[in-house]
Amino acid sequence: MTEPVKRLIVVGGGSAGWLTAGTLAAEHQAHLPTGIEVILVESPDVKIIGVGEGTWPTMRNTLKKLGIAETDFVRDCDASFKQGSKFCGWVNGQQDDVYYHPFTLPEGYNRLNLAPAWQQQRQHIKFADAVCFQPALCERGLAPKQITTPEYASVANYGYHLDAGKFARLLQKHCTEKLGVKHILDHVTGINSHPDGDIASLATRQHGNIEADLFIDCSGFKSLLLGEHFGIPFVSKKDTLFIDSALAVQVPYPEPDSPIASHTISTAQSAGWIWDIGLPSRRGVGHVFSSAHISPQQAEAQLRAYIRPSLGPQADDLPLRQIAINPGHRQKFWHKNCVAVGMAAGFLEPLEASALVLVELSAAMISEQLPATRGVMDIVARRFNDTFSYRWDRVIDFLKLHYVLSLREDSDFWADNRSDSSIPDSLQELLQLWQYHYPWHSDFSRADEIFSSASYQYVLYGMGFATRPRATAQAENYNQQASQHFQENARRLDKLLTALPNNRQLLNKIKHFGLQKI
Repeated sequence: MTEPVKRLIVVGGGSAGWLTAGTLAAEHQAHLPTGIEVILVESPDVKIIGVGEGTWPTMRNTLKKLGIAETDFVRDCDASFKQGSKFCGWVNGQQDDVYYHPFTLPEGYNRLNLAPAWQQQRQHIKFADAVCFQPALCERGLAPKQITTPEYASVANYGYHLDAGKFARLLQKHCTEKLGVKHILDHVTGINSHPDGDIASLATRQHGNIEADLFIDCSGFKSLLLGEHFGIPFVSKKDTLFIDSALAVQVPYPEPDSPIASHTISTAQSAGWIWDIGLPSRRGVGHVFSSAHISPQQAEAQLRAYIRPSLGPQADDLPLRQIAINPGHRQKFWHKNCVAVGMAAGFLEPLEASALVLVELSAAMISEQLPATRGVMDIVARRFNDTFSYRWDRVIDFLKLHYVLSLREDSDFWADNRSDSSIPDSLQELLQLWQYHYPWHSDFSRADEIFSSASYQYVLYGMGFATRPRATAQAENYNQQASQHFQENARRLDKLLTALPNNRQLLNKIKHFGLQKI
């Protein structure tokens, strides 16, 4: 129990495995003889599910810590900029049913809650437009920075869209060549245990038994270590989130210089929704749906109808990839000397791009609190399990929020989503609170909430939710301060509309010239 933790094994590659290995290796100096030894073991036969993925702005800091240049990332991963999400048809399905969840916080967010002042003019301007300039940038296809803006710096807050397969290859190359991660391509044939139940080693086909002090399960849906070996139960969330199937397709642009959307487009359908992610070379499009409410054939017809306007008859010939989704997560995430990250820990649905950020957060916490000895590991494990049980619950609440506020009545899918029996008690409590109280910082119990009150405001008021507060005396200068923030947002927008290039223009310049180093 007092032996130092010196050797870590990550089982599985892909974005989850390589981000975790890289985070640990970078912080704990795996490239030095005195550092932690990090080994990544992956099967040579397992293919990455990547169909085009979105990240949060957190990825910028993650890549920076790994020492990856943003120019290299954009070039090597077919990456583009993401400034938030655009939701189409989620409220009532009408032509004008559109709202944004941008990555930039409302103007003056840390000083003043603008929701009360906006509600006085809600008939004239949408919430996100009133408090944030970013939706207008997205509508015009503008980039979140200029070619002169240094790497990872921003004019408007942004994350990325990327090709997951290319991203994993970039991470693999960087981790093995720069960060000291040892890469073993081999099949895991068995798991050997210590008498106390800890994992002692992995049995592999060609490399024999590989020992370690801590094992990180990034084996995807298989959950080879935490699920199969330790038997940690899977907690299904299908009674809350009904999505259990996906059809994905790679869609070519009509022209080489076609615009690249700098936001994820999420378009509601009768029994699910369609994602649309713009990369420089193509779009990644997919339909996630509930098989209890629609057949795969009907879902395919809706997906092909969605892409037909941009492709014509070619839309009927593009090959589709089917992906099964089992929404839920493991009962706990760290057991004995094994911790699961990524899909080995769980998966819900691609709405709001929560999958990769949970990988980032998991890898960061493992690295920051890496136990010095096996004796300390159980304390770290309890803290990790507490933190991530809370985070998964908050992600579930936030995703469900998008469905429960919908007024759509074109299928049982939307009606079932509004049923009280499918809504978590924690979300019902917040919705009841927000009938009379504008969402704000104090509504949540943790300083590092995965979704801030700003995100809840964007979705709530984007979906048409109305808060009816009690009549209270406001500070005399509140309306004046709010007005100043609204005006400042408008001024910033006017300035940025003339200063920023469009998304494709900037990406082309990065490919040719690169961004300035910080």
